[in-house]
Formats: sequence, C-alpha cells, structure tokens
Amino acid sequence: MDLFSVDFWSALATIIFIDLILAGDNAIVIGLAARNLPKEQQRKAVMWGTVGAVGIRVVATLLVVQLLAVPWLNLLGGLLLIWIAYKLLVQEDAHENIQAGNTLWQSIRTIIIADAAMGIDNVIAVAGAAHGDTLLVIIGLLISVPVVVWGSTLFIKLINRFEWIVYIGSGVLAYTAAKMITHEKSFAEYFDRYPLINWAFIIAIIVIVIGAGWLTNYSQRKKKNPNKQSDT
Repeated sequence: MDLFSVDFWSALATIIFIDLILAGDNAIVIGLAARNLPKEQQRKAVMWGTVGAVGIRVVATLLVVQLLAVPWLNLLGGLLLIWIAYKLLVQEDAHENIQAGNTLWQSIRTIIIADAAMGIDNVIAVAGAAHGDTLLVIIGLLISVPVVVWGSTLFIKLINRFEWIVYIGSGVLAYTAAKMITHEKSFAEYFDRYPLINWAFIIAIIVIVIGAGWLTNYSQRKKKNPNKQSDT
C-alpha cells in the first residue's frame, strides 16, 4: 500500500480507532494490576507493563498478518471478528480474576500476561484492517501506545456517557470483518467483479451485527426492569 495513498491513511485511521475502541479492557487491566503499588511505582509498572504488552502484541499481529495469507484463514478471521464486534456491544464486566501485584515486577508481569490473554480481539482486528501491510501494523500500534496508556481512561468515560460510540466501534469492526471475508482468495474475484454485491454484503454484515447487539441489549434491559413498561 502506497504510504501517501488515501487507502493507506484510511486503513491507519481504522487501526487507531480499533485500538481505541478495544482499549477499555486494557486500561482496566493496567489499573487493577498496579493498584496496590506506591504511586511512584505505579507509573513504572504502567510504562513497562504496557511496553511489554505492546511488544508481544506487535509480534502476534505480524504473525497473524502472515497467517491470513493462508487459504480460508481470512474467512475464519472475518467470522471471528464478526463475533468480536457483536460481543463488544453486549460485553459485561469480567475482571474479577485480575490480581493486583504487590511488587513492581509482579504488576508488570500481570499486565503483560493479562493483556496477551485479552488482546486476541485487538490482534485479529488490526491484522484484518492492515490487509497484509506490515508497515501499517507497526505504525498503527506505535501511535496507539500513548493513546492507550494516557487516553483510554478518558475514552472509557466518553463511551460510558455516549453509548453510540460503542455502536460506531462495533460497526467499524463489522466493516473490517466483512472486508476480510471479501478479500478471501476464494471469493475475492467474485466480489471484485460485482462491486454492488460487494458493498451490499458489507452493509448487510454491519446492519446484522449492530442490529443483533441492539436487540440483545434491549432484551437484557427488559429482563432487568420488567415493571418499567407496566408502570408507565
């Protein structure tokens, strides 16, 4: 992909937005892992834990980028990313198992291990958005490091206040998933030949994912507040 092309910069913007929308769990993990340390050590734990976590993520993402060249793995990755996009809308807090470290090294280790375990969604999404471009992966993740460390807490507050941001994020993930599927070598020629079908498929995936997430959330709200409608 040409460094000065619109495709390159739009893909880079997509990668950064994906990192932001999926950064909430990472910020929570970092905060929980370092919460028992003195304040002066908390900063070191956050910095070195994040450096280690991002290093592992870069390697994992580059590996996935290479694996996506294997037949049918684009399809598999796309289907998995559709599920991730849906779960983003209906996820519940589940961080009870994150143990706070009592030493600097324990906290750094916890951040790295927890981030690696929870970061598979980010790895697949970024690899899919990069469309095989290694430079995009590296630049996108390097830009995202300070954003995740210093900006994710603010972004979490924005998401909690404006729920529609999560729906936009889910839509971006669904779009990336659909593009991965249409880039699968077995289908690519067909989708390239019929651009209207290509865009109809992408839009359908986005609508299905967001619609399913909204319906699930609506159903869960009704279960939690069964008397709300009857009272009005």
